[in-house]
Amino acid sequence: MMRRPPRLSMRAQKSLLGLLFTLPFILGFGAFLAYPFVQSIIFSLSKLTIVPTGYELDFVGFENYRHALFVDPRFRQVFAETAVTMLTQIPVILIFSFFAANLLNQKFPGRALARVIFFLPVVMGAEITLKMQQADYMQQAMSLSESGLIPLSVLQSFLVNLKLPLGFVNFIFEAVNAVPVIIRSSGIQILIFLAALQSIPGSLYEAAHMEGATSWEAFWKITFPMISPLLLVNVVYTIVDSFTAPDNVLLDLIKDTAWSGAGFGVSTAMSWIYFLLIIGLLVLTFVFVSRGVHYET
Repeated sequence: MMRRPPRLSMRAQKSLLGLLFTLPFILGFGAFLAYPFVQSIIFSLSKLTIVPTGYELDFVGFENYRHALFVDPRFRQVFAETAVTMLTQIPVILIFSFFAANLLNQKFPGRALARVIFFLPVVMGAEITLKMQQADYMQQAMSLSESGLIPLSVLQSFLVNLKLPLGFVNFIFEAVNAVPVIIRSSGIQILIFLAALQSIPGSLYEAAHMEGATSWEAFWKITFPMISPLLLVNVVYTIVDSFTAPDNVLLDLIKDTAWSGAGFGVSTAMSWIYFLLIIGLLVLTFVFVSRGVHYET
């Protein structure tokens, strides 16, 4: 009598299912991205010279990285400014997306139209909204809306005179000035938060209400734990989306360096420094944010 093969444990079955879902990415990365990925590392460690037959590489070690960090006068400044700007905008985008999703999850007349309006920048595409922003449509509209109101500079001085921390005041006003960018960058996050909120059974809130829980307690005991897996997804998506935005000044600097600056080698080294920053932020996100993630079993 033949022995039946041992059945896979539930953990092994889930691991196999996860591998199956990630298989398209693994195959796509191996087929289309692995070679350029390795080639970019080689370029960053070499001096690339264009010749009639293609290009020639001369190995220079980490000289391109040294040039990017210590010789190029713009890279460090633009790198720091980009990192600070993005780290300021990311929490604001997430907070705005969550509260917008909460509002859109309520029942009110015109709810479907409101959802379409919030998702419209994603449908239009980043390039169209970026061209509108570069054409000063947003700035002109905001300047017209300020007529008859208190200027922002006066309000900023007022908050500083109230002895509020200067860093906090600057953070608030940087967020206010970035309102068009925040709205343009929140469509996907709102959709993900909205899906997470709609997946929470209403019976949980009914049971909590019968037990005498307040709305604040229901949020921290029910809403936040239930949406925490998708909160992690949104954090990761927002980091990647913010650092690869079409209006990113650092990306423009990297492209300019390749074609009209120190060459492809230094440009590729700048790209890798930038890439390592993003990877570091993602690792920190998984280390700290994933601790508060609650997965239903």
